[in-house]
Amino acid sequence: MQKTFLVIGGDLRQIYAAGKLSEKFNVYITGFDKNIIIPENIKNIDRITDITQRADYLLLPTPISSDNINLNAPFCKNTIPINSVISCLKEKGIIFGGKINPETKTLFENSGFWVYDYLDREEFSVMNAVPTAEGAVQIALEELPTTIYHSEILITGWGRIAKILAHMLTSLGATVTVCARKCYDLTWAEIQKCKTIPLSDLHKSSHHFDMIFNTIPAMILDKQFLQNLNSDCLIIDLASKPGGVDFSFASSLGIKSIWALGLPGKSAPVSSGHIVAETITNILRERGEPNE
Repeated sequence: MQKTFLVIGGDLRQIYAAGKLSEKFNVYITGFDKNIIIPENIKNIDRITDITQRADYLLLPTPISSDNINLNAPFCKNTIPINSVISCLKEKGIIFGGKINPETKTLFENSGFWVYDYLDREEFSVMNAVPTAEGAVQIALEELPTTIYHSEILITGWGRIAKILAHMLTSLGATVTVCARKCYDLTWAEIQKCKTIPLSDLHKSSHHFDMIFNTIPAMILDKQFLQNLNSDCLIIDLASKPGGVDFSFASSLGIKSIWALGLPGKSAPVSSGHIVAETITNILRERGEPNE
């Protein structure tokens, strides 16, 4: 018998994830009643209580919630309490979501469900870094009055996003400088033909950059750094909360800074949704669950 997914709330990524999952599963979706078109092969329901049978699996948003009370559902006219989804799932069912806070995870596990945060999966993080980096480059192209070619660009951090971003920018002809804490990260950056600055020396470096991409979720670009920066430098912060830029001080100096959160869902929702679906399929396969 074909297994059932119930997809609840979230952004456009959820719709495309649901579409991909519908190739192998019976899929219901709810939380999209604000002029959003749902593909015909997905059963759109008005309320979670309208599902004809309890689902085997739930797919919840990324992040699941901003207040730990209601699901993140920007395209839903009504709020969807987190605890209301429990009644929609079969006994010992499986819940998937992104950025699941400990309290919510405990609530679900105490109700007898398996809980997986797909953001913890390495394959998701690697593949999701691509639309994030592409989205960052898109913002730069829209905001810069010059070409990326021959631009002086600083990237702070050397995680997955930074590595892909550095490759893209150098391919476009930019001179890229990478600032990181670990020596071996700086070595890898040099191999990718980037200049390097140890994080401890960031405030000592010359501030001639045309653009800065921050990927470190800590206050890196603070007042001490910003006050020596050219006012026409563009800053794009890709770090998760709390971010790494003193935005108010940057604004007071006339420096444009953009906190680009949730780029995959904005710049490439189709690809991002498919990445979510593929990651979930991998988890189910590893569990030995039937895929149809």
